[in-house]
Amino acid sequence: MASIKQFQVTFDCAEPERLARFWCEVLGYVVPPPPEGFATWDDFKRSLPPEQQDAWFACSDPSGVGPRLYFQRVPEGKAAKNRLHLDVRVGTGLVGEERLAALEAECARLVPLGAVHVRTLYDGNDSCIPMQDIEGNEFCLD
Repeated sequence: MASIKQFQVTFDCAEPERLARFWCEVLGYVVPPPPEGFATWDDFKRSLPPEQQDAWFACSDPSGVGPRLYFQRVPEGKAAKNRLHLDVRVGTGLVGEERLAALEAECARLVPLGAVHVRTLYDGNDSCIPMQDIEGNEFCLD
């Protein structure tokens, strides 16, 4: 059996492009170019039937290392805590006050983008900041 080398992370959401652009800012991801034959994503969207317009959007790691993120519109809203969430690894290798400062600085950058700071967990050595994205999906600064 061959091992799987690539995967994408899919988000069910209300506003795919808005959420994708938020995560581009969080992760330094980029919006890929529009499909061949279209100058812009808006041109592509206008070519679709109305019910398919704004139904999905995606972004990717410009280095090609991280997974593609795919956002698909669904009719139902978020009803419970995520069973899977992203850990945004901004404090890797840091401990104590230095780690906490790095996480707090990233939190301060993300809140004006629409992220919600849920709480700060700190035991004097290790720290984590649970947050929510612009549609209420949980993620952690780790």
